Amino acid sequence: MCGIAGEFRFDGTAPARATIEAMNARLARRGPDAAGYWGLGPVAFGHRRLAIIDLSERSAQPMVDVEAGLTLVFNGTIYNYPELRAELLALGHGFDSDGDTEVILRAYAQWGEDCVARLSGAFAFAIWDEKTQSVFLARDRLGIKPLYYSLDGKRLRFASSVQALLASGDIDTTLDAVALHQHFTLHAVVPAPRTVLAGIRKLIPATWMRVSIAGDSRQSIYWRLTAQRPTRAKSAAEWTEAIHQALKEAVRKRLAIADVKVGVLLSGGLDSSLLVALLAEQGVSDLMTFSVGFEDQPEESGHEFEYSDAVAAHYGTRHHQYRIPNSEVLVRLPEAVDNMAEPMVAQDAVAFYLLSEQVAKTVKVVQSGQGADEVFGGYYWYGQMQADALGSPLERFRRHYFDRDHDEYRAMVTPPWQGEDYTSALVAARLEEAGADEFLDRVLRMDVTMLITDDPVKRVDNMTMAWGLEARVPFLDHELVELAASMPAELKLASGGKHVLKQISRGRLPDAVIDRKKGYFPMPALKYVRGEFLDFMRAILDSRACHERGLFDRAYVEKLLAEPERHHTRIQGSKLWHLALLEYWLQRNVG
Repeated sequence: MCGIAGEFRFDGTAPARATIEAMNARLARRGPDAAGYWGLGPVAFGHRRLAIIDLSERSAQPMVDVEAGLTLVFNGTIYNYPELRAELLALGHGFDSDGDTEVILRAYAQWGEDCVARLSGAFAFAIWDEKTQSVFLARDRLGIKPLYYSLDGKRLRFASSVQALLASGDIDTTLDAVALHQHFTLHAVVPAPRTVLAGIRKLIPATWMRVSIAGDSRQSIYWRLTAQRPTRAKSAAEWTEAIHQALKEAVRKRLAIADVKVGVLLSGGLDSSLLVALLAEQGVSDLMTFSVGFEDQPEESGHEFEYSDAVAAHYGTRHHQYRIPNSEVLVRLPEAVDNMAEPMVAQDAVAFYLLSEQVAKTVKVVQSGQGADEVFGGYYWYGQMQADALGSPLERFRRHYFDRDHDEYRAMVTPPWQGEDYTSALVAARLEEAGADEFLDRVLRMDVTMLITDDPVKRVDNMTMAWGLEARVPFLDHELVELAASMPAELKLASGGKHVLKQISRGRLPDAVIDRKKGYFPMPALKYVRGEFLDFMRAILDSRACHERGLFDRAYVEKLLAEPERHHTRIQGSKLWHLALLEYWLQRNVG
């Protein structure tokens, strides 16, 4: 895992090394082990390295093959690189290193654009192809690794974070009206290719893009998820066994492909607990687990230690438990926001940031349970949507998921930003796409391929990589996702959600962990806003910068400030925190 950056000029000039180094500096926390630079004519690349596979200098980046005219910068992990390496050796390719980086370079030399579909893993990379005088960019199927870019008539710039692009200068930072509507409707999710800043875009997951020396660009989607039943029906027992085997393989791959020790972020929920069980079954000795908790509020506990402790004790892990007081949360919150490539309103963003700080002192790689709820139907709103048969697919989805309807959005923002109901149009189109059998299949496919990319997946990447910690997500192994998407909805929604995972967990985890009510990473202070946290948000929304930006209607702001605990979204997020977080992120990034 690393940070990548680059510039490709179309105007006959060469990129300034200072520009690449400025971007690289903002990526230093993603790759604390080494820095690299390469430039030739109209193109220059930068790289920050987090050494996980082949720790030697032979896998340093940017990686250059002078004879082939190829130069690569890469962020991620290719889990099938040993198999690809063997295939490429048989085809006559030679290798100077033992890692996955050079495998991408040789795969592109052999198969060109088609190489991307052969890669299994989490990745974002760029290749300068001297023969075609073009830059080739690609991103993994589920968008686990980020790739932002800015493209205009003079040049292409790309980087692993928005902040790195902003550090390059001359980026359009005006707000994108469509992205704003999506941000405030979908829990801060802005689906690719947009971001809240008009001058910055992100490559769509499962997509490659080629940009020529003339500034022309073309994109192609190389993978699509279908959610249709197989030709031969399977019994519930057959589905459970198939998912079990696929999950075991996903966990095994993410354990085996590393030259450093791997731990587990153990929340106390079913998903991370099951990862511990599967790792233990594969013979991992001295397994290290990590949990974090916060102060309670009268309405909600701030931790799930009773469950994580039970799992750690059951498997005898070397467990690390961290308790974070609210006073530290508020002091450290600005740091967490500074490491958000885009604004994130989820309570657990700060939690992951503070937990990752501690975990990174012990290991460089962890497995995490992100994606299980979306892949296997774990959230309560899926059942609500399924039971609500009135209206169109959009109406069934919107009633249980949107943070605010369009009328409320128009009341929240000032007239220049009120616009159209952009989010409903996007969601309706995604729900109508072919290749899914039933309504819930369509919902889960959209969630897995679009919504989670820019919420939990991005959040975990940003907050762990802020400390040079690589988080691997077995539940988002694309082969497991494909299998789960073809499984009947009732095997997901039964037992209150994630039925098949609960069946796999029987006998492997304490019943109390399996049968507990679905929990959410608790950070009550950002949900029940009061005291110093309320003062903090009030100061942001009453600031001169907020008033001058003129984005929010003041009557709406005052209504939330007067009674913040009365105004929650359909999935129980604080509407006040939504406003304060966006404004705070803008102040710290664009002024």
